[in-house]
Amino acid sequence: MDRRAFIRLVAAAASTTAAARFQTRSGLPALRVVTRYAPSAVPGMPGPYPGRVVSVRSDRCVDVSTGAANDDVVREMIARGMRTLTGADTTAAAWRRFFDPSDVVGIKVNCGGYPYVVSAYEIVAEVVRQLTSAGVPLSQIYLYERFQNQLDEVNYAPHLPDGVRIVAAEHANRNVDNSGYDPATYLEADFFGEDDTRSNMMRLVSERLTKIINIPNVKDHGATGVTGCLKNIAYGSFSNVARTHQRGKSHTYSAVGTLAAMEPLRSRTVLQIMDGLRGVWHGGPFARTKRYVFYPRRILFGTDPVAIDRLLLDVIDEKRRAEGAISIWDRSSASLKVDDSRARDADPNVNIIIREPGHVEYASTLGLGVYDLARITVQDVTV
Repeated sequence: MDRRAFIRLVAAAASTTAAARFQTRSGLPALRVVTRYAPSAVPGMPGPYPGRVVSVRSDRCVDVSTGAANDDVVREMIARGMRTLTGADTTAAAWRRFFDPSDVVGIKVNCGGYPYVVSAYEIVAEVVRQLTSAGVPLSQIYLYERFQNQLDEVNYAPHLPDGVRIVAAEHANRNVDNSGYDPATYLEADFFGEDDTRSNMMRLVSERLTKIINIPNVKDHGATGVTGCLKNIAYGSFSNVARTHQRGKSHTYSAVGTLAAMEPLRSRTVLQIMDGLRGVWHGGPFARTKRYVFYPRRILFGTDPVAIDRLLLDVIDEKRRAEGAISIWDRSSASLKVDDSRARDADPNVNIIIREPGHVEYASTLGLGVYDLARITVQDVTV
């Protein structure tokens, strides 16, 4: 058996095992993983700290009246978070646990919540500063997102030193330019009878990067329930993923985790830093109005995306409950107005798709992390 066939067999076996544990769910689509990459000895997800999350909070990190973040406080939050996560005596030593000068590092940001909730400039800039302190040259640091038009809107460049490369795979969500994607690394699935049944990994991820830092936001999502670590790294690193949710139905339940578990993305994503300075409790993944913006004023650190996202499910659901909105777990037809985004944006008790927050637990069956709250350790730090 050749190496590629073996990898496909392993991926298929993992998917079969996951499906067997979720026999109560019917109609899951057939997913076929194609990759030439083998997993590393210790894959980045869940990494060296499975089931462990460090939550750093500060009431001083964001002025809720203006939405402005405090650079110095954010810098201290990141330093404390990294030291607590790793047990290192110094911040520099904490970063060196993950990175060395030979690494080519990708920073996966989230720009979809522009203008109010995107991966914060202050967090991204501090991550770059710490990478360079660890000896990673600026020319080996890539900030990336799928769409150039979103990167242009957020405009990270003025906040970063010259030399950091800011890269997108395509101009916008049009599926017309595939040059930024790897034709040999993809997930194949027919969700709704679409013509293009492949989602290809970004070439940057498969061919260039050696390590990835994932910086998602605390956000609601109309198809997955939340946009957290898993969805940000999965849907932000592959083409043609919007096809998984439409006409009131979402196939994100199994698709998100399957994409995140694909190699080499899984092995190279070594650090999760969830930006919870600001958040979105409804209408996500977008933030077109301040109506649904809130301020958790925390940053979560870990290597386990499932554990962080498990906590995120409760953060979003508790906020929605406090606002009198339906749960992200609501599956009633009474709340559904298919593909009516205006109705959804006007009323937090409207769904346009039946959400699939269960995608987080499904991802745990693929070995991506710990879902059971009883097995998740949260270390709280206040700055």
